[in-house]
Amino acid sequence: MTTTRQQTDNSVRFIFFVIALASISILFMIMFFLFMEGMPIFKKVSVYQFIFGTYWYPTSSPPDFGIFPLIVASISVTLVSAVLAIPMGVMTAVYLAELAHKRVAEILKPIVELLAALPSVVIGFFGMVVVAPFLQDTFGIPTGLNLFNAALMLSFMSVPTICSLSEDAIYSVPVALKEGSLALGATHLETLIRVILPASISGISTAVILGMSRAIGETMVVLMVAGGAAMVPSSLFDPVRPMTASIAAEMAEAPFRGDHYYALFATGIVLFLFTLLFNIIADRISNKYRQIGEASL
Repeated sequence: MTTTRQQTDNSVRFIFFVIALASISILFMIMFFLFMEGMPIFKKVSVYQFIFGTYWYPTSSPPDFGIFPLIVASISVTLVSAVLAIPMGVMTAVYLAELAHKRVAEILKPIVELLAALPSVVIGFFGMVVVAPFLQDTFGIPTGLNLFNAALMLSFMSVPTICSLSEDAIYSVPVALKEGSLALGATHLETLIRVILPASISGISTAVILGMSRAIGETMVVLMVAGGAAMVPSSLFDPVRPMTASIAAEMAEAPFRGDHYYALFATGIVLFLFTLLFNIIADRISNKYRQIGEASL
């Protein structure tokens, strides 16, 4: 009996090991292909000129392969969307988990989760048809397809992820902690701020990481509503062109294994490295908050 159970455990462990190994192998193959197709461009242009060059004209003669405006656009759109999405997502989660009446929460939660099911092209279409004319008329700007519009649409996409995972983290806080705080005379608000949020801060940090990861890698929305101008923005209402939008818009037109083709793959390398760096930093922040939350309890 014991031998059979050990064999079963070993078989299950081996299956999970194979699945994990396959996932890691696929990731490394994608990385290898990305670097293989992107590195040849650095025979024509230096890494410094490619990253810090301010002109992106890959079809001109001679071509300019400077992606600094694309990098600034990606970072700007992500940061502005984070400023909008993180407070909305976390505060909505707190309301649904701790403040809303049970029947109200049962109605609102499916609505919030329904936003996560909306295709990105639908959100982009909404930004083009509804939000862009509104911004243009309200602020008197030349075009409503700009950095702020893109960040607003990305925040709509990130809020459901942040809200759902943050709510789960708040629900996972032991009831005994909450009851103990209330028993010691703390109000509901004090219990929420000093007990529940510190105990769930690690899960909330993870929710923020996943939400912002979706924002930084989104393509269709920024392609439709960011404006498509490869320039360094000077205000929130300037049109921009993030790296994802540039890759999606130009890859079909780039000659196979040409300089333009290699430059787009090199842009993908930079985007990959930015995403990797973002996840490493976010993971460290999450671990830090986990330790803070455990210490505060």
